Amino acid sequence: MPAITTVRSRLLRIPLDNPTSFSNRTVYHRDHPIVEIEADDGHTGIGFCYAGNSNGQLVTSAIDELFAPLLIGQDPFRVEGLWAEMYQEALLHGRAGATIRALSAIDIALWDHNARAANLPLWRMLGGYYADTVPAYASGGYYLEGKGYEGLQAELTGYLDMGFDAVKIKVGRLSVREEADRMQAAREAVGPDVHLMLDANNAWSNLEDALRYMQAYEPWQPYWIEEPFSPDAINLHAKLAQRTGVPVATGEIEVGRWRFKDLLDQDAAMILQPDAAVLGGITEFRRIAATAASYGVSICPHWFHDLHRHLVAASPNATFVEFFPDDQVHNFRNLIDRQTEVRDGRLVLPEEPGLGFNFLEEAVEKYTVA
Repeated sequence: MPAITTVRSRLLRIPLDNPTSFSNRTVYHRDHPIVEIEADDGHTGIGFCYAGNSNGQLVTSAIDELFAPLLIGQDPFRVEGLWAEMYQEALLHGRAGATIRALSAIDIALWDHNARAANLPLWRMLGGYYADTVPAYASGGYYLEGKGYEGLQAELTGYLDMGFDAVKIKVGRLSVREEADRMQAAREAVGPDVHLMLDANNAWSNLEDALRYMQAYEPWQPYWIEEPFSPDAINLHAKLAQRTGVPVATGEIEVGRWRFKDLLDQDAAMILQPDAAVLGGITEFRRIAATAASYGVSICPHWFHDLHRHLVAASPNATFVEFFPDDQVHNFRNLIDRQTEVRDGRLVLPEEPGLGFNFLEEAVEKYTVA
């Protein structure tokens, strides 16, 4: 039986080339905690998460001080048991946020180790529903200084040139009239047949504001409206879902199968957007995907396309991977030695063992802050 010998974390802080805005905040850099788990079988697994724009040390502290002592000497293939023990250890320290993101990173590293040890790509080890490629949408449409409607249109047509037939833009930062004009510009750029997703990033705090914006968007046939409210306002998501013909999508900040079940039970989302680096890792992602399937609900994971291509490939009710075409927003790309290949608007599944990539040592050294 192999045994875990080392659990090693670092916090990497990567600045954005240009400050990038959402509906209600601006990002200047991103904190990425990473973890490496070594076992005495000679294999190492890597894990990671996103920790916002500050205090990523909360995640690495949880890895080093809360979870690592539980893991040393344990069998890395006993994933379910280790998950349960880590979750129990974390109960008094927070069942969401930094603590569970730390658990998520460790769980990803365990699965990566195990797939590498089996000499299988992770998607194949998880069961492999899709083969060769998985469907994806191009994620962008951020608010940038001086970008304007023409800049947005040029960005979106560039995604179409890459073969994508689904794209996503940010919404909710401007006035209702400005947002309506921006939406019209986006639809004119992509044409009538391309799926146009909208991401509000928790823009609204009440139903009346959300409905005013939705009335401006609806003529342009959005594919979904993502995160209209705070993740805690499940009731508002449900009420909006009843009053608009646009499917509501949410879940990127949610943790654990129980909160996702609340969304499902309250009919608060037609599409769930679980993030394995947020909600409890690959182990918990699989439970959530299976639960959603029993409700007839699709999943479209959030962020980290290099990870989620594997999970979409192994989930029959997964419809898209969120793909970031460059490193201007999703700058995790700067840390790894292989980039996800795009073929005719779909993401190619790797044949290399595990996740299919490694951290670049020079990048890790460059961006380490703790």
